[in-house]
Amino acid sequence: MARNRHLALLALLGGLSACSGGESGAGNAAAPAPAGLSALSAAEMTRLGIRFAPVERVSDLPIATVPATLAPPPNARVAVAAVIPGVVTRTLVVEGDSVRQGQPLAVIAAREMITLAAGIEQASARVAVARASDRRLGQLAREGVIAGARADEARAALREAEAELSERRRTVRLVNGAPASGSYTLTAPITGKVTKATIQTGSPVSEATSAYVIDATSRYELTAQLPERLLGQVRPGMTVRLPGDVRGEVTSVGHALDPETRSATLRARVPAGAGVVSGRALPATLFAPAPAGAIAVPAGAVVEVKGKPSVFVRSGKGVAVRAVQTGDRADGRIVIRDGLRAGEQIAVAGMSELKSIAGHD
Repeated sequence: MARNRHLALLALLGGLSACSGGESGAGNAAAPAPAGLSALSAAEMTRLGIRFAPVERVSDLPIATVPATLAPPPNARVAVAAVIPGVVTRTLVVEGDSVRQGQPLAVIAAREMITLAAGIEQASARVAVARASDRRLGQLAREGVIAGARADEARAALREAEAELSERRRTVRLVNGAPASGSYTLTAPITGKVTKATIQTGSPVSEATSAYVIDATSRYELTAQLPERLLGQVRPGMTVRLPGDVRGEVTSVGHALDPETRSATLRARVPAGAGVVSGRALPATLFAPAPAGAIAVPAGAVVEVKGKPSVFVRSGKGVAVRAVQTGDRADGRIVIRDGLRAGEQIAVAGMSELKSIAGHD
């Protein structure tokens, strides 16, 4: 394949040489191409693997790439505790499982749930008696048979009984209890992934048992060491990009330099995405807002011609070499300060062939 491409390039060079002033045929030789312009047809460029892309404006520009580490933010890790002592009768998830908020994790048999069931029945009975007494004494008070104070006392007793019953029922709801079966269910307080499971079927648990640890997988915190030279350039609110085009936002930049590394701590908020895994070390590219009208091109599109950074620009008559003034380079792109306009088509593949055709190899 490479040999055929090389032969095609040689044939094309020969054809261009003949067209630009070699042997004249019948006195009607083609006019030579202007300096710096290679007269290539679309078919010839396709055959040589030359591809073009438009120059686009950019809203932000990469300023640096720094090593970083991912971790769940402090408020995104939750421990699920066994609030009532008991014995695990069933486990429903294992370490590594993804869970949604409210999903059952384990069933625990607890003697206290039986006690709660009895307490709810007793409280319900007291409420029934107090309600009947309230109705009877209220009616007698309205008829003038008894003093109104006695009816008020009955009403207060009813409210007290109802409050006790409501509290017992609230306790059962909080622990997802099933008093009739003497058990309760641990559920996931957040949506995420089970990163730690310390219980198994048959094991005893108590209030001090952290049965599961769940990490929220919808957000992560990125921590990086920002070099001293970038202090003052990076501010909260700027964009940070990870491999896979996962974009986050800088949340804080430290003001104290580590005396050994001469760097400050940068933190950013990052959403879930491909390759975003807690504990992973990876490069993070920082972006700053671009000036109005700023443009950037792929780094591979800029080549050195006669000692100057240049690009190959497509025109109606072929491809022209144009020197450009470059700026910062990061994230595989180069900022172009001068020499190009947004919308122009530049070569992004086949630059070596173009340099050979233009005689700048």
